[in-house]
Amino acid sequence: MLLQRIITALILVPLVVLAVFQLHSEYFSLLIGLITLLAAWEWTHLIGINSPVKRGLFLVALILPMLWLHFWTQFLEVAAQVLDWPDIRDYSGALEWLVIAPVLFWILAMILIRNTPDGVLKLEMKTRYKALIGWLVLFATWLFLSRLRAFYGSEMTLYFLVLIWTADIAAYFAGKKFGKTKLSPEISPGKTVQGMYGALIAGAVWASAFIGYYGYRDGFVWMRITDFILLSVLTVLISIYGDLFFSVVKRQRGVKDTGSILPGHGGVLDRIDSLIAAVPFFYAGIAVIGLMS
Repeated sequence: MLLQRIITALILVPLVVLAVFQLHSEYFSLLIGLITLLAAWEWTHLIGINSPVKRGLFLVALILPMLWLHFWTQFLEVAAQVLDWPDIRDYSGALEWLVIAPVLFWILAMILIRNTPDGVLKLEMKTRYKALIGWLVLFATWLFLSRLRAFYGSEMTLYFLVLIWTADIAAYFAGKKFGKTKLSPEISPGKTVQGMYGALIAGAVWASAFIGYYGYRDGFVWMRITDFILLSVLTVLISIYGDLFFSVVKRQRGVKDTGSILPGHGGVLDRIDSLIAAVPFFYAGIAVIGLMS
């Protein structure tokens, strides 16, 4: 199993790095959109939507707003000319406010899973509400990962991805070596508090190395550096509980993996569950640090 995971990762990681650095932002957004739709297809199965028609409608419900926001600035430009209202172009930044809902959702999910894991496991929700939650978190993943790449560049996007990968690897090996106390045995018996600490420390080290390099190159701004390290550690924390959130849904469904498309990793959702929770939080933090600097 571990060998399969390593082989799959060795194939996928170089492809992801090439996509981050070589694809134009438009094509990168399209690629992330396709991955999101694969994850959405798995989500519909995970919440018990078995009808191909209903699953297709769920994908359409994602695709239409994706297209709308992908061409948002073009729509505003057309509206400015048709309506003779040039000030409407100022609304291009309104999309930033959409990050609030997913950030609040993941913070709430983290608090509930941390404090009442049994209650979360026993929580019964109607399928349409589960579909709405899936729509929110998957749409936010596409939107803010695309915007991270478009507005903050390839290096910051790769930094974020490596942050999540590093934390995931550190949690696994720290848990194997030092794991004694279960983090949330009701939801995921394999995760330990020591593994979580390993992930948080790895995140802080990676953040220090990254921001240290840029601080050395551009001149140190200590407040920005400490903010960035804190943001990275909190992003890792959110990502851990994002993983636990999807573990809750899988346990409620009675399945181990969301799919089998990735050997050793399961489905697309199994591979990006931590990232889904982390993207909006990290993007919001970067935007806030940018405003403060």
